[in-house]
Amino acid sequence: MSETTPPVVAAFDLDGSLTEGGSVWRWLRFLAGSGAVFRAALPLSVPLIVGAVRSGQWADHAKERLFGRLLRDRDLEEVRDESRTFAIRHLEVRGRAKVLERLRWHQAHGHDVVVVSASPQIYVDVIGETLGATGAIGTRLAVDPLGHLSGSYLGRNCRGTEKMRRLSEWIEQRDYVVAPEIYAYGNSRGDRRLLKGADHPYDVGKLGRLGTLRKYPRLPADNDA
Repeated sequence: MSETTPPVVAAFDLDGSLTEGGSVWRWLRFLAGSGAVFRAALPLSVPLIVGAVRSGQWADHAKERLFGRLLRDRDLEEVRDESRTFAIRHLEVRGRAKVLERLRWHQAHGHDVVVVSASPQIYVDVIGETLGATGAIGTRLAVDPLGHLSGSYLGRNCRGTEKMRRLSEWIEQRDYVVAPEIYAYGNSRGDRRLLKGADHPYDVGKLGRLGTLRKYPRLPADNDA
């Protein structure tokens, strides 16, 4: 009886990994305008700053409060259309060639590629679709019965432990015959759980030995796994 070769899943973080810097602030400015974002963020400046420094629940709650101020009562389909335009342009302008090359390497080898991000699912889906990924996982946004955004998360912010939980859930739904071999690529403290849960974790951040993921190997320059 021959041994079954396990499938391979390659999970890529979005912000700072597949693309330069963060996307959420840019997305909010695209939807609402810089002035509106500034006015909404100003009263939340302390929790936003603390959340950026400490991460964890501070970051989750601050981000959700900002979404509430800017997204509540917005029509879902309208936001979805605008988010598609934003996501395609964002990937074109801010995509990181080296990491995107690694993603394509996985695809060329028949691996299942998944984009896993704390950014909103509404445009993480578009990024995944544009890249030809097998799946896309992001922070889901709650919608009311009338088809308007509530301004709150549906479930939890897809960061830290939630990132790995959501990826595991996605893998379970694929009904693989044997457990897949997991590659993971991240750049920040919010990716630590994802990398810890992978068989082949890689730090693709720009800080190298100064970064929070410095204990993990760097992305192979020659794309040899």
